[in-house]
Amino acid sequence: MLLACVQTDIHFGDLPHNLNSVLTTLQSAHEKHAELVVFPECMLTGYAMDSREEALTHALTLDDPVFSQICSVLAGKNMFASVGFLELEPATQSQAARLFNSAVLLGPQGIVGLYRKVHLPHLGVDRFVDRGDIPYRVLDANGARVGLAICYDSSFPEPMRVLALCGADIIALGTNWPIAARRTAEIVPPARSMENHLYFVAANRIGTERGFRFCGCSSICGPDGVELARAVGDEETILYADVDVQHARNKRIERTPGAHVIDRFADRCPDFYRSITTH
Repeated sequence: MLLACVQTDIHFGDLPHNLNSVLTTLQSAHEKHAELVVFPECMLTGYAMDSREEALTHALTLDDPVFSQICSVLAGKNMFASVGFLELEPATQSQAARLFNSAVLLGPQGIVGLYRKVHLPHLGVDRFVDRGDIPYRVLDANGARVGLAICYDSSFPEPMRVLALCGADIIALGTNWPIAARRTAEIVPPARSMENHLYFVAANRIGTERGFRFCGCSSICGPDGVELARAVGDEETILYADVDVQHARNKRIERTPGAHVIDRFADRCPDFYRSITTH
């Protein structure tokens, strides 16, 4: 499977421009025969909202035509895309409208699955959204098992391990890491990929939005933590890496047969970890 990691600028609140960027990028990725394309956090909407009210004016419902337009580009192609956006869940008689920082996995047949950001920093629009309520799970993308996560989620090893325990071959992380988070961009993706023995795609944005400058430094890392592709700075680019998901599924690593063998899943001792969920 060929993975594509999109590092691009996002125009704040400019849905037509951002949608066109997604559609154009998907065409370019298809020419390279990419099968999974990962876009940054809040790709369609922008991130640096000043209030919940402002964020709600830019939020999209899942039945918005924008997603049908993206799926129409994917139709007939062996390609899937993870796209970040602000999601509006309309009010009902029993519940007020809700707002989420979300990522959706789209494919040739339509929406494959949705993830709502659980870990919310006091930053940008995350100050105003509701905490995600969808359990971590894996989604099928032409036989590959994909787990979705967003930005700050990756700073916590627990949700990444949960996705791995659910069988993820690939974690698709859309992110908006600012300059101050550059060390996170450098350290976290290889660490999470190595400790969970899977592929980790971290698609960060570039540019400046309301005083926030974003650092780029997107990457694709393999199950051994080795960087398969890395953006050296904050230029627009698409990173590509050809991967074998079977490599992520074989958790047993024999560095020296019979003498140096590790399995980070078989060797786990969950009974000793109970304090993680009680503190």
